[in-house]
Amino acid sequence: MKSIVTLILGLTLPASHLADEFPITINGCLLAPDTVCPGADLRNADLSNLDLRGADLSQADFSGANLSHTNLQGANLNGARLQQITGLRLNLTRASVRGADFQRASLKGMQGSYLFAQGADFSGSDLAGANLDFSRFSGARLVNANLTAASIEIAWLPKADLNGATLIGANLQEAKLGAANLANADLTNARIHYATFEGTYMEGCQACPFDW
Repeated sequence: MKSIVTLILGLTLPASHLADEFPITINGCLLAPDTVCPGADLRNADLSNLDLRGADLSQADFSGANLSHTNLQGANLNGARLQQITGLRLNLTRASVRGADFQRASLKGMQGSYLFAQGADFSGSDLAGANLDFSRFSGARLVNANLTAASIEIAWLPKADLNGATLIGANLQEAKLGAANLANADLTNARIHYATFEGTYMEGCQACPFDW
């Protein structure tokens, strides 16, 4: 059920529409820019369209929440649980999600340039059309992730696990994939100009540069 804010005048609107003027609180966490709520319980909450820039939500539990069009630019989500969230066009630009769990999340069109995602788990997630340019995915898990038409230019993915990932039409120009796992991945029509694949495992990969 959506959170509802009722004004004194009797007007009733969804909370997300009024969050800028009337920040909402869920389980003791004030949902506003620069809020500090480590470990917050935000499971299944409707957080769509909220402005949470610079927030400290490390170790928070967002499982099943709706974060579509939410602004988390520069936020700290290290170690957070975000399994099965809906985050269409979620803004994670320059955010830190080190060690966070995004398994089976819907993240189409996510804005995540300069994202710090070392050790994060995006297995089974839908990142089609996401912007991940200049991001850091060292040791991250993207097993069976959908990265169709995603932009991953000049991103760092050493030792990242992309087993079974779909990278059809993705932009991997100048991406660093040393010692990464691309087994059973699909790079059909991906742009790989100047990308590096030193020691990359490619068994069963489609359109991988086996002669690199």
